[in-house]
Amino acid sequence: MVLLVTGKCSRGCYYCPLSNEKRGKDVFYANEKQVGEVGEIVEEAELMDALGTGVTGGDPLEAVDRTVDSIKALKQAFGKGHHIHLYTSTIDKRDLKRVAEAGLDEIRFHPMLDQWKNLARSGLSEAVVYSKRLGLKVGFEIPVIPGRTEDIVALIASADELGLDFVNLNELEFSETNWRALRKLGFDVKKEDDVSSGVDGSERLALDLLRLETKVPLHYCSAAFKDGIQLRRRIMRRAKRVKRPHEELTDDGTFIIGIIETESPAATGAWLLNEFEIPGMYIWSDGSGDRLEVAPWILEEIFEEIELPCYIVEEYPTADRLEVERRPLRKSPGKKAKPAKRKPSKAKKVKRR
Repeated sequence: MVLLVTGKCSRGCYYCPLSNEKRGKDVFYANEKQVGEVGEIVEEAELMDALGTGVTGGDPLEAVDRTVDSIKALKQAFGKGHHIHLYTSTIDKRDLKRVAEAGLDEIRFHPMLDQWKNLARSGLSEAVVYSKRLGLKVGFEIPVIPGRTEDIVALIASADELGLDFVNLNELEFSETNWRALRKLGFDVKKEDDVSSGVDGSERLALDLLRLETKVPLHYCSAAFKDGIQLRRRIMRRAKRVKRPHEELTDDGTFIIGIIETESPAATGAWLLNEFEIPGMYIWSDGSGDRLEVAPWILEEIFEEIELPCYIVEEYPTADRLEVERRPLRKSPGKKAKPAKRKPSKAKKVKRR
């Protein structure tokens, strides 16, 4: 599970990819669900059968009380085997001790750019050593910025000297909040991939850095892996737990759903049940709004008999139900939509998919 404890951070890194709705704001999210209390994050973790949690921000230690409460609640709910790692730029020993005592397993420090070559002068070295004494697994995690080879090599050398457990190198990415700053510095989207948000040259530099002779393990995470593998696996885990009988699950972890727009979902649903003898499990409404959900393979058979807008929708199984695509179902030329006088034979024989 991805737990964003707060969007607040005092560092102001120009490459920060956090979205407008979260960046600089004191918001609390468990995956895509905005939450108000710790109990809700446990519920979200249960919905996706989470094996661990990444605590992020902003900087989680700028909301240290909330972070400590969250770690404690997750460990209490799922046990010591629920692995929790945290990202931070904070070096305050009191905060580090509090999260360690709460049950944190791993801390990933994000050094500021001006610290990469001068780590010893920053105070971060002391925070790293202190964190290791607290029993935490400790590493660095940074974006791979083209043109900063010497700085990154220096930081990796410091990680070697400090005996860190790992250094994570992430592909630098364009986002809605950082693209102006990246473009101003002359960066462009990688040319070898038309759909990637990765910065041109970042991956090539990362792969070169992996060839360095080091004691500390070096890991590289591409934008494609983050979106295509990590995000997809997380979404799929949730989809399998929250799927309803009327929803079709795709290989990408999204749902295909039939949608009827109606001012009265309850009345429309009752009419469908009576008119077409559709099993009740294939019709659903949350009781609010103007949307009635129907199994897509059923709606595609009967939409011409319905005088309401009908669609086939693809959406994520996340709390916000982000819509990916909406395809309107159009009536055949010359046909006037009206309630069916007889029940279509195919609709009677629908099978669960």
